[in-house]
Amino acid sequence: MNGSSRIVAVLGPTNTGKTHYAVERMLGHRTGVIGLPLRLLAREIYDKIVAIRGPSVVALVTGEERIVPPRAQFWVCTVEAMPEGMGADFVAVDEIQLCADPERGHVFTDRLLRARGTHETLFLGADTMRGPIAALVPEAQFMRRERMSQLVYSGSKKISRMPPRSAIVGFSVENVYAIAELIRRQKGGAAVVMGALSPRTRNAQVALYQNGEVDYLVATDAIGMGLNLDVNHVAFSALTKFDGRRMRPLAPNELAQIAGRAGRGMSDGTFGVTGEAPPLEDGVAQAIMESRFTPLKKLNWRNAALRFGSVAALIDSLEVSPDGEHLTKARPADDLNALKSLAQVAEVAARASDGASVRLLWDVCRIPDFRGISHAEHAGLLEVIYGHLHERGSIPEDFMARQIRRIDRTDGDIDALSKRLAYIRTWTYVAQRNGWVRDESHWRAETRAVEDRVSDALHDRLTQRFVDRRTSVLLRRLKQKEALLAEVNDKGEVTVEGEFVGRLEGFRFIPDKNAQGAEAKTLKSASLQALAPQFHLRADRFYNAPDTEIDFTDQGGLMWGEHAVGKLVVGSEPLKPQVEVFVDEAAGSDVQQKVQRRLQHFIDRKVAALFEPLLNLSRDEALTGLARGFAFRMVEALGILPRSEIAQEVKDLDQDARGALRKHGIRFGQFTVFMPLLLKPAPTRLRLVLWALAEGLQEFPEAPPPGLVTVPTAADAPKGYDTMCGYRAAGERSIRIDMLERLADMLRSEDSRGGFEAKADMLSITGMTLEQFADLMQGLGYKAERGERAKAKPVAAAPSVEDASVDTAPEGPDAVETPETPAPAAEPDESAAVAEAPEADANAAEVAPAAAEPEEPETEVFYTFTWGRTRPANRGPRREQRTDQAQGQGKGKPRGKQREGGRGKPQGAKGGKPHQGAKTFSSRPPKKEKAIDPDNPFAALMALKEDN
Repeated sequence: MNGSSRIVAVLGPTNTGKTHYAVERMLGHRTGVIGLPLRLLAREIYDKIVAIRGPSVVALVTGEERIVPPRAQFWVCTVEAMPEGMGADFVAVDEIQLCADPERGHVFTDRLLRARGTHETLFLGADTMRGPIAALVPEAQFMRRERMSQLVYSGSKKISRMPPRSAIVGFSVENVYAIAELIRRQKGGAAVVMGALSPRTRNAQVALYQNGEVDYLVATDAIGMGLNLDVNHVAFSALTKFDGRRMRPLAPNELAQIAGRAGRGMSDGTFGVTGEAPPLEDGVAQAIMESRFTPLKKLNWRNAALRFGSVAALIDSLEVSPDGEHLTKARPADDLNALKSLAQVAEVAARASDGASVRLLWDVCRIPDFRGISHAEHAGLLEVIYGHLHERGSIPEDFMARQIRRIDRTDGDIDALSKRLAYIRTWTYVAQRNGWVRDESHWRAETRAVEDRVSDALHDRLTQRFVDRRTSVLLRRLKQKEALLAEVNDKGEVTVEGEFVGRLEGFRFIPDKNAQGAEAKTLKSASLQALAPQFHLRADRFYNAPDTEIDFTDQGGLMWGEHAVGKLVVGSEPLKPQVEVFVDEAAGSDVQQKVQRRLQHFIDRKVAALFEPLLNLSRDEALTGLARGFAFRMVEALGILPRSEIAQEVKDLDQDARGALRKHGIRFGQFTVFMPLLLKPAPTRLRLVLWALAEGLQEFPEAPPPGLVTVPTAADAPKGYDTMCGYRAAGERSIRIDMLERLADMLRSEDSRGGFEAKADMLSITGMTLEQFADLMQGLGYKAERGERAKAKPVAAAPSVEDASVDTAPEGPDAVETPETPAPAAEPDESAAVAEAPEADANAAEVAPAAAEPEEPETEVFYTFTWGRTRPANRGPRREQRTDQAQGQGKGKPRGKQREGGRGKPQGAKGGKPHQGAKTFSSRPPKKEKAIDPDNPFAALMALKEDN
């Protein structure tokens, strides 16, 4: 070693620029080597030096990555991978306080004792190393660097209240993922940094944070090892960690190493706790802020003078204890444990019989356990690798290809990709070792390519799971207080700053359903702010839209195209409904008023067009007295009134009043008083909505399909529903009121007392079967008696025997009381046969009727209808009965021919002589005949008429 070599220990807290100082000093020399604690940090420093000097003179050597150009001058390495015996002008070791680390401390202590540059050597670390360095390296000089910014303890904060540009630290993968998921839901997303990530994945995650796509970083304690980030606040989610053997509390200097990432350059930083971590004790918090920690006294040490004569000798040399009070024997590391396990394998022991074989075995045992599955599985893999290297001198290419092909997949979740990344690191390490594979450049490129692919896939999965780009973008723009750019396509999809945020339905914004909780609130707030101009543009377009683009629903909703923009509410009168608009408050009062005016215009015009006859009726000032009152009832009932509800009012109307009302289209039917023009489908649909509003119904019943004469009767419909539909309920079906009046006209000419059958015209106008018609008639108050009879066959032109018997039937009341005696069926057949064939053989005539089997007569179903409603006991006989009594008929005597079932049926022209008495009936008593006025010029003619 050159006696002029300068050894300097640059000590101080974080954010003092120690690493930056070391890089500057190295670049001032012709050659240099710098050892860094993490592969991630080594890659960061390598990229920085390459940007200054170019890639041709900078080498990167880690356990899994080796970039060594032919003219390399500056070597950036992990501490474990630092080359020995190079004779570089400059050597630096960063984070030298890791000499006390129970896992890796012996490696850092070895570099402290043996790594030297020919001109300059720097040891960078915490001030707690001053004592051990002074004792072990007496020639070392000390340089104290002060923190460039202040670090302040801010206490405990909830994650939901964590300030932007914060790093939350967890000490397990599960804890890191849980925190990142919580931040994604509440803050839009977080980047994830862990020591197990590849440099490519880590750099991509850090870029999310550094570029401002997310404001939060969730990391393990790896963040404390020199990573330079724009962090303003560091929060600890726990104060204990698992060190590989047990859970232990973090020492104040360890907390300070991590907390010191807050604040960069001259910017001050803060630190605190969050989650389940208890608040820091005052003494600990004060020590971190003042960088006052207990000095280190013992450094982990392992013998570097190894003996390779045998496996046993190698193990003995590794277990040598140190001399001196500042060094302590390191606990057995993974490589020593693996060596001891393989030494027990007979085949391995047999192979390791000379110094070269033992050295090779030791090199294999130093392969890190990246997979972390179990010690036994790791030892088994090392045994296979050692067997290939010892027997063949290199690992077979087909074996390497199988191992790598198994890992080269990018499907699966975060855990699956993380495991593949750990597995490929083993083969990346193997490929980086000189002479372990035949085609080193090929396998190094192959393993690097697989690692990059898996790293990219892992970055994508981490981003998909823990970063909501949409929310993070909107939050960032809101903080910047810039106007957000919103766009709405023809489908109503809203994008803000290029991110889909929801849909605009009419004048209401519907946020994306995938957003929940705090994310949904942020999304809606940003979206409504950006949509303000869109609301005004849409309101202008709506106000100028034709009525054909607007419609109402059966439930009273008001639609603009396919979107609801309001609803009808009850007004002061049934024909004057009001509107309630569906407009977001963020749209403003101007938009709300404009939409309301347009909808009110629409519904007012719709009512005026569809109910024009009714409105004309209400405005007719010529109507007075009872007619005006009746008109008011019609308007109030929306143009349809069951006659039973207004029987007295109709009776009180004189002929002039009725005529005036008929001029407005009112029809006084037997069952309903209505306006036929209002029975059309469009007025009916609107009438139902207006009626439901006036009745205060929660659910509006729908109108029947248009064009149907009868519809099924709705059992659970509210009272008055059938009338508002323009129908009258009668049994299981309801009949349209205008067709019901036509049916009533037909029924008026029938004998409702004696009984009658349904005519073809009755069935035709109702469109019903005979059974349905019977149910309808019963619903209207008639009784329907079902019967069966022989179906009538077509008869010849000549009169038959049956006709003759009918013609000669006795007349009079007795004939009605006594049923006819039917003639034998064989007689007319025989006489007809003889009459048709007078010259036929007599025997043939006698045999023919016996030879033909008698056919069973076809039957048909018929119904006899009679008026079924009984009169009150305190009322006198019907006017028809009084008329019959006046004409000499018996009281209550049926006027039709008495049937076998006891029901009377009116006789037609073929039924014999009609009964005595009047054939027409009236609901009014017969008027008295006026005496002939002798002064009347037509008196003579009238007297002549009376005489006749």
